[in-house]
Amino acid sequence: MTLTGLDVLERDGFKQLAGKRVGILTNHSSVDNSGRNAVDAMRESGSVNIAAIISPEHGFRGTAEHGVLVENSSDPATGAPIYSLYGKTKRPTEEMLKGLDVLVFDIQDIGARFYTYLTTMAYAMEEAARYGVEFMVLDRPNPITGDILEGPALDSTTVNALTAYFPVPVRHGFTAGEMALFHKDWKNLDLKLSVVKMEGWRRDMFFDETAVVWTNPSPNIRGVKAEILYPGLGCFEATNVAVGRGTDTPFLWFGAPWMKAGKIAKELSKAPLKGVTFRAEERTPAKDVYEGEKCRGVAVDIKDAGAVRALDIYVYAAYYLNKHNKKDFIIKAEEIKKMTGNSRFHEMLEAGETPAAILAGFEKDSAGFRAARGKFLLY
Repeated sequence: MTLTGLDVLERDGFKQLAGKRVGILTNHSSVDNSGRNAVDAMRESGSVNIAAIISPEHGFRGTAEHGVLVENSSDPATGAPIYSLYGKTKRPTEEMLKGLDVLVFDIQDIGARFYTYLTTMAYAMEEAARYGVEFMVLDRPNPITGDILEGPALDSTTVNALTAYFPVPVRHGFTAGEMALFHKDWKNLDLKLSVVKMEGWRRDMFFDETAVVWTNPSPNIRGVKAEILYPGLGCFEATNVAVGRGTDTPFLWFGAPWMKAGKIAKELSKAPLKGVTFRAEERTPAKDVYEGEKCRGVAVDIKDAGAVRALDIYVYAAYYLNKHNKKDFIIKAEEIKKMTGNSRFHEMLEAGETPAAILAGFEKDSAGFRAARGKFLLY
């Protein structure tokens, strides 16, 4: 059984927070091994002074949809203000951090660079350094393992956004604590940083092998299979293809009213894509892209989680969509640059390069990161 950083801190009586004014950057995914939220666990311990709660995208309770701004509020149990970092500001302000001794980060990430929680952590680290506030990460599993990497390292000289911040591959293989160590080193932050490590976690574990309590990290990530496919199928959000928001299978299916789904599924089934099967399947999204329209699409079934390379699936799918639906399929150049990490993917696809050539370029672009990441690994 894996104990998260929160479990370890709680077991040890929160002694590392004793006598300090604590801010916590967290949301609904921060639960202990009994399913209790970190804020509640700290409050009920009677030994933690929670002075501020700060929340990321989707809000403190995790119910706000993708891209919806969240307002500030307050916690009725503790009386502490709840500051949103997905509203008027994406970074903690001086007002939010004023009087704090330590800012604690405890949020369950999903292991994809363009998922926003760890960028929010990075912004908070930078502001904590600016205002002299200690920063503590309560570590949690990378739910799609810590030893599989996918995609090119982001070119941070040309791309900088909430979804495109760290110079790491799309599937980066870091835990939150490891990313914090990497970020402090990359930005050379003058920051007192500590990581409360997990116990019983191995790098080859998927989330469902850890016995850590599951909560949907965001409304449309509803299981480990969606997390595994997200680094690839999430890239469709930079196109005019639906990814299953508003259906019962978000990030397990992609489609559009105009898609030649039978041909795409057949091509993907012949491609060298391991651990998955594909089948043509219709869906009618209740919201988001193509709301209320019947979409022809492709369902992706995972058969061997360890063999799946989700970004490979996206590259092959985009190639075949360009082949069979060229008049209808649209890739937003600036958005896909944020997702993949540089402009090369879009340029190579438009030039007619094969998926194999594109993926070989990805591997080359991430070689430096792969060689250097070892010093940040905690497990």
